[in-house]
Amino acid sequence: MARTLGTWLLMTVLASAVLAGADQWPQFRGEQAGVAADDPALPDRWSQTENVRWKVPVPGLAWSSPIVWDDHIFITSVINSAETEAPKPGLYFGGERPTPTAEHRWVVYDIDFASGKIRWQQDVRRGVPAGPRHLKNSYGSETPVTDGERVYALFGGVGLFAFDLKGQTVWVREMEPAATRFGWGTAQSPVLHGDRLYLLNDNDTKSYLAALDKRSGKEIWRVERPAETNWASPFVWEHKQGTEIVTSATDGVRSYDTNGKLKWELKGMSSIVIPTPFSKHGLLFISSGYVGDALRPVYAIRPGASGDISLKPGELSNSFVAWSNPQLGTYNTSAVIYGDIYYTLLDRGFLLAHDARTGREVYTRQRIAPDASGFTSSPWAYNNRIFALSEDGDTYVIQAGPEFNVLGKNSLGEMAMASPAIARGSLILRTATSLYRIAAPGTK
Repeated sequence: MARTLGTWLLMTVLASAVLAGADQWPQFRGEQAGVAADDPALPDRWSQTENVRWKVPVPGLAWSSPIVWDDHIFITSVINSAETEAPKPGLYFGGERPTPTAEHRWVVYDIDFASGKIRWQQDVRRGVPAGPRHLKNSYGSETPVTDGERVYALFGGVGLFAFDLKGQTVWVREMEPAATRFGWGTAQSPVLHGDRLYLLNDNDTKSYLAALDKRSGKEIWRVERPAETNWASPFVWEHKQGTEIVTSATDGVRSYDTNGKLKWELKGMSSIVIPTPFSKHGLLFISSGYVGDALRPVYAIRPGASGDISLKPGELSNSFVAWSNPQLGTYNTSAVIYGDIYYTLLDRGFLLAHDARTGREVYTRQRIAPDASGFTSSPWAYNNRIFALSEDGDTYVIQAGPEFNVLGKNSLGEMAMASPAIARGSLILRTATSLYRIAAPGTK
């Protein structure tokens, strides 16, 4: 009887923990790299009207993702006082745009989860942007992060801004603008761990990784990095042997301890690095895949590494590289692991599946839809489904598991490139002009 009661209590605690985790989505791709706790209430069908609890316009242009804490949805935007050229979907050359001359507003919004009404908004800066951007980038591509007490919003080349949940400014840390490769702009989001914020600023002028006190914004330490622009956000990797801050870059992957000391590095990335590292099944997954490069690698790293762990010519693994694939990496999207399978969403609309622990192929590239323009939003997963949002605003629902099968398509009819948030039985999805809360009828 005691054992039965103890087992029941343990299961209750574990179930409560899972449910509590399902309530929050505090950062880019959540806390499980795009995987939400399975919940039968989560929708797998929607349209511009079906299963839409609310839709609210978000002025301006930004591709930051929404985040959720309790009844708060935080999102950022940058509003041009003049007409903004609409981005066009697909992969193409010639997207560079000169520095605008019109005034812009950099804005942080707190939106009520239940109603979609703006609880508060804060303009953090007004002025002319300091540099150019790519047509498909924005001046608000960095996703904010929250710990439930404050929200921290970064705008590259402008500053990092901390607010309490009532919208009061806690501190401001201004940033000097820096040149970016090809003038494409910035996109690296900050990350939180304990009492620290980690800020990665890779650019063509002066790159660095810094640890900040989250309560004051004061710098605890800073390490200089090669002056090269990258767009991959840093990742805090917790494992049995410690905690590391992993940074993915063109010159190589570097991992630092929490004091800023370099632990290990890995050479062999593509010339443009955008996907964010993540961990699952005790491994760290790193990728890059500029479409113009022959090397588009994925690496699965074991914990405990030190020094240079780069693969030698002809190697696919070593003591700390559990497996690798030199041509599996993606350009924009970050991969997702659901169950035991590593799903790769290629920007041109193909899905591949591999065993996450070994790299063994489960199925080769499968075209999702012949008419899709491209994919920039990272895939997400729940309820035995993989979801892939195209730049056309169409979300393809794909059966999880060893066989590829497209189950449906949900269309919003507008360009979309931001990865969504998933919390409390709802999908919070951003398009070019609007924010949607998508949920089944009866979901609170």
